[in-house]
Amino acid sequence: MLNSLKSPLLLSAILSATLGLTACSSPSSEGDDTAAADSTATEAATDTLDTKFVTIATGGASGPYNIIGTSLSEVYVKNFGVNSKTQTTGASVENVNLLTQGKVDMVLALSDVVTDAVEGKNNFEQPITNIQQIAVLYPNVVQIVTSKKSGIKNIEDLRGKRIAVGDQGSGTEVNARTLLEGFGITYDDVTVDYLGFAEAADGMKAGKIEAAFFSSGLPNSSLMELEQGLDLQIVTINQDKLKEIIANKPYFKTFAIPAGTYGNETDVPTAAIMNALLVSSDLSEADGYKLTKALFDNLDGLKTAHQAANDISLETAREGMVAPIHPGAKKYYDEQAAK
Repeated sequence: MLNSLKSPLLLSAILSATLGLTACSSPSSEGDDTAAADSTATEAATDTLDTKFVTIATGGASGPYNIIGTSLSEVYVKNFGVNSKTQTTGASVENVNLLTQGKVDMVLALSDVVTDAVEGKNNFEQPITNIQQIAVLYPNVVQIVTSKKSGIKNIEDLRGKRIAVGDQGSGTEVNARTLLEGFGITYDDVTVDYLGFAEAADGMKAGKIEAAFFSSGLPNSSLMELEQGLDLQIVTINQDKLKEIIANKPYFKTFAIPAGTYGNETDVPTAAIMNALLVSSDLSEADGYKLTKALFDNLDGLKTAHQAANDISLETAREGMVAPIHPGAKKYYDEQAAK
């Protein structure tokens, strides 16, 4: 009987001692957990944005703008947990207007269109003052295509022809008109169809148009498809004459489409315009810094998404900016330059 009473008492004493030891050790453990939680919270705070949305206006669904923009939006979702998505549009002019109106948060646009916007020319009635530039991206290459049987070989041969010049108000249409005028050809001298990349390719296949302008990174997916069913001819642009145009339109640059891009046996001389990545001037400096940093930290992924992104680099990101630089982007570039 005595032993049966001692056993529960002994068990009680052991349990009490164990609980006491646990109670003594718990503050240290709790402190470690709290420190870890605080550290995690700090890291999470570092990876957040002031804004909750990053809508990126791009271009047509099949174009490099949309492919690269979609990849970039995925980077922002992954890095910041922000609601980021792309919006397909008529590209440059529409994109700048959407950004100015506060309907999107970031846009891709051609530098010639951005120059017009900042200066209040052509498609813009007055100077746009609430946009800033994050980066100079990659060159949009002017690719004028026709069929070999058309007899069209250079841009001067387009006079009197039916041509597609891109969506109305797109960057493609803006630089098509500028280049044609530089070679003494106005829209009165040609029959113009306002067609996007896919529609222009279809028009070429059907024989409804004789030539088309495609302004994009290389290669253009619509042209790659067109090449499979058409004896494609890339139209050349005289580089000496182009240099005269560049004197007044410095956003253009001389360029050569490499041999083999679309089955062409030799390099084809043409023109290119750099693409700009823009945001609203209302974007905070902190967000501008983080968005810029994430762009370059994840550049390999963008290059995987589309070959045109191979020409995006930290070294050239500030060369030829045509809009005021965002202070957050400037801070990032200055930090990188100081390393």
